Amino acid sequence: APSPTTAVPYMSVKCIDVRKNHHKTKWLMPWGPNHCEKLKDFDEAVSRQIEANDIVFAVHIPLPSKEMSPWFQFMLFIMQLDIAFKMDNDLKENAEITLDVSLAYRDDMLEDWEEIAHAIEIRKLKCTFGSPKTLESEGRHYDCDFLPFMEIGSVAHKYYLINIRLPVNERKGINVGIGEIKDIRLVGIHQNGGFTKVWFAMKTFLTPSILIIMIWYWRRITLMTRAPVLLEKVIFALGISMTFINIPVEWFSIGFDWTWMLLFGDIRQGIFYAMLLSFWIIFCGEHMMDQNERNRLSGYWKQVGPIAVGSFCLFIFDMCERGVQLKNPFYSIWTTEVGTELAMAFIIVAGICLCLYFLFLCFMVFQVFRNISGKQSSLPAMSKARRLHYEGLIFRFKFLMLITLACAAMTVIFFIVSQVTEGHWKWGDITIQVNSAFFTGIYGMWNLYVFALMFLYAPSHKNYGEDQSNGDLGVNSGEELQLTTTITHVDGPTEVYKLARKEAQE
Repeated sequence: APSPTTAVPYMSVKCIDVRKNHHKTKWLMPWGPNHCEKLKDFDEAVSRQIEANDIVFAVHIPLPSKEMSPWFQFMLFIMQLDIAFKMDNDLKENAEITLDVSLAYRDDMLEDWEEIAHAIEIRKLKCTFGSPKTLESEGRHYDCDFLPFMEIGSVAHKYYLINIRLPVNERKGINVGIGEIKDIRLVGIHQNGGFTKVWFAMKTFLTPSILIIMIWYWRRITLMTRAPVLLEKVIFALGISMTFINIPVEWFSIGFDWTWMLLFGDIRQGIFYAMLLSFWIIFCGEHMMDQNERNRLSGYWKQVGPIAVGSFCLFIFDMCERGVQLKNPFYSIWTTEVGTELAMAFIIVAGICLCLYFLFLCFMVFQVFRNISGKQSSLPAMSKARRLHYEGLIFRFKFLMLITLACAAMTVIFFIVSQVTEGHWKWGDITIQVNSAFFTGIYGMWNLYVFALMFLYAPSHKNYGEDQSNGDLGVNSGEELQLTTTITHVDGPTEVYKLARKEAQE
């Protein structure tokens, strides 16, 4: 697949809006047959006695002779201001810029523009000046941070138009002390159509695969004479959450203007993360704890509780950003000091917690390995068939545990990288180039992992005869052999469980 996103730079055109309400349309086009009257620079505006309130910065999306497509999925815009230094119009400390912004769309070059949103937004300017502020430095530009500008969760139309005004009101102190603004630049980021097609194809192919193995898995469990045990239920729940994230509802975004798709995607991913992290804790715990603590979800509240709280906080944070953007696409939590600090703190804390979680998981896996290894000493005393069976069982189990660790490590890296990638446009400095192989690879890995779990942990209906059991480890003849390791009430404990259980008793 091509790289996941493309960034397109746009330079705004300065339009004169002297007649204001006398225009045929309130929308000012930067180019084309009905283009506005343009200004080269602000010196021309001064010489023609045009006020700042009569200037509109117009940006047409996309560039001439191109058109947008629903395959682009979303649009994110970042603003950069070109501010020049002037002795008599210096940039104040903690200066704030007030933007009167409007967004419109049309699907035909001859149609009238339809308004999508209008808002008055305030952005804090964070600029530095490398040279000493003297007469010689006049005209040099400040080095300003990117400003978050707009985010839309669907690209349902072919053409978009942004009109930006910088209203000046000296009495109220609006747009005073913001320096001499020369130009407004925008960077538009959208998903690549080619990547979207590969992503959709993957989801469409994987959905029936996981669905079929899930039905097969649950059918095998219901055929048993006992009730399903905790680990089996949790694996099934993981399968459901994987199916939920797989279902390609994104196909509808090609035909419908569903701006809430980004938020819905975040919620789906959050549910899957929470389920996956909880599963790993229970998976390791069920192979490690003593008999009394097994097979009860209540035994894991200390580990699963924080995951649930973290997921809820993540949901609230997302609603504060993407939820509000459904009404006002120009809103951003990064525009206020408190919002930026909260957002940064959230990303840092989430990263640290995930790293600690991974270390805790490594410790649990080490405990399980020690448990199982302790039992390998009793293998030589068994009959050949039984010994081979147990060796195969232990090898498969250890292999699955190592795969679990690898999967956990990749998931933690993926979460941190995706947060940093999303955030770097908003707080500059850090840039990470994530290619599509990383996204599709992690997504494929999750599916394969869930598939393998259900395949390996489905109860087996094979039986070993009396002559093969030899009474070793007290295994009853005809006991079903499976990789599940939790207590069963009718058929007795399963085999790997017996190995781990005996170690606990000793």
